[in-house]
Amino acid sequence: MRLAPLLPAALFLAALLALPLAGPTFGALFPDVAEPLYRRESFIALTLSHAWLVLASLVPAAVTGIGLGVAATRPGAREMRVIADALVGFAQAVPPVAIIAIAVPVVGFGVTPSLIALVCYATLPVLRATTGALATVPTDVLDAARGSGMTPRQMLFQVELPLAAPPILAGLRVAAVLAVATAAVGAVAGASCLGTPIIAGLVNGNPAWVVQGAVLTGLMAFAVDGLLGALVRPVSASSP
Repeated sequence: MRLAPLLPAALFLAALLALPLAGPTFGALFPDVAEPLYRRESFIALTLSHAWLVLASLVPAAVTGIGLGVAATRPGAREMRVIADALVGFAQAVPPVAIIAIAVPVVGFGVTPSLIALVCYATLPVLRATTGALATVPTDVLDAARGSGMTPRQMLFQVELPLAAPPILAGLRVAAVLAVATAAVGAVAGASCLGTPIIAGLVNGNPAWVVQGAVLTGLMAFAVDGLLGALVRPVSASSP
């Protein structure tokens, strides 16, 4: 594994460890703020909660996106592909804050409405990557597999999905980065995450807190993108 993809992760870790010691720096940058450093929760705890939100949303988003993508690319399912793509696209087009606002009266405040918004937002790139990848599997390869006596199920798991794996993983990478960036909105519903200092800073008129939450969220998104990119490249290189 090359070291370049690890640099964003190292930068994020360095910022995470250094930020609790940066009170004097933020005090100098924001002299009008009485409490320049966010101390209500540790940044490490917020990061772990943020990561849990992302992982908990990516699993159902991946299952839904890949499942719909496989179903929509089966013979005779062209209309289903159009409908599935339109529905998931509409779910992503609605702002996450709006989804949270709709979900809160039904499921209450906390993690659940945030997860609903993240799943809606992360499913589309997985679905589109899956349908696009499966649609590009060479027909001569499928014909050869069919001629060898493979069942449709065997063709899917032994031929189509292995060949489509690199683009699907790339779609999951996009979904993960979007989820990291969007998970900060969960603080609106009371979910503990890196968006918590941002919302607290906006409510209390403290721009220093806003900057701290925003910087960590952005660096975490870059770190996840770099790490997943390092994992996807070997799969792409080993694919036929």
